[in-house]
Amino acid sequence: MPEGDTVLQTAARLHEALAGQVLTRSDLRVPRFATADLTGRTVLDVTARGKHLLTRIEGGLTLHSHLRMDGSWRVYAPGERWRGGPGHQIRAVLANAEHTAVGYRLPVLELLRTSEESRAVGHLGPDLLGPDWDPGLALDRLLTTPERPLGEALLDQRNLAGIGNVYKCELCFLARVTPWLPVGALPDGVLPRLVTLAERLLHANRDRPTRITTITSELRTPPGPPTGATVRVQERLYVYGRTRRPCLRCGAPIRLADQDDRPTYWCPGCQRGPTP
Repeated sequence: MPEGDTVLQTAARLHEALAGQVLTRSDLRVPRFATADLTGRTVLDVTARGKHLLTRIEGGLTLHSHLRMDGSWRVYAPGERWRGGPGHQIRAVLANAEHTAVGYRLPVLELLRTSEESRAVGHLGPDLLGPDWDPGLALDRLLTTPERPLGEALLDQRNLAGIGNVYKCELCFLARVTPWLPVGALPDGVLPRLVTLAERLLHANRDRPTRITTITSELRTPPGPPTGATVRVQERLYVYGRTRRPCLRCGAPIRLADQDDRPTYWCPGCQRGPTP
């Protein structure tokens, strides 16, 4: 499930494969841009902005893509078999003499002027993994709608960019509140600590091939570390995907419900607040 850390890693792989190289092939398999030909242009850089990918190309052009739930970019060497999915799922091909980048199942793919990137990403809040990260601004945006459930507010990329459903569930657990608790009802001081913890969690995972949130010795959040058990190494996440399994803090069975059509996990023993 692509979130800010995953998208940053994807941008790094694409940048390493494409940046500074002249495109020998370009194939955008979406009707609006099917006739666009980027062959002969140099890729300048590939940058992540929240969950968005911006591939900047010589001539003032940017290829904007978004992975959402199922999209992916794969990089292949010359002659290597493409294994990202069947051919009809390919939405973009960018190749140079050394690498071929193939975009599969991309729900968003558009070619725009680099000077107009704000049309695609200008609505985003501060990027948790970007140079524009501003915890104060993120906090202000979250507090703009104090009646909104915390889980929904964390997923709104206009508040802070990069959090997906996994981090939403894990952050609410670490804050010991349910995702249905209104933002304005959080105990004093919890929301600023949650914003800080979100940035630390994503940074801790930005270079990891597998996302881990059970690193409380490094990412401790008040009112203290989990009581009781030591987190087992094989447990990567506290609640996400652990329905009916025992909570790593208190042993209560993890529960699952929908929130805004997203599977949402929480511990009824550790997390306080309204539930479905």
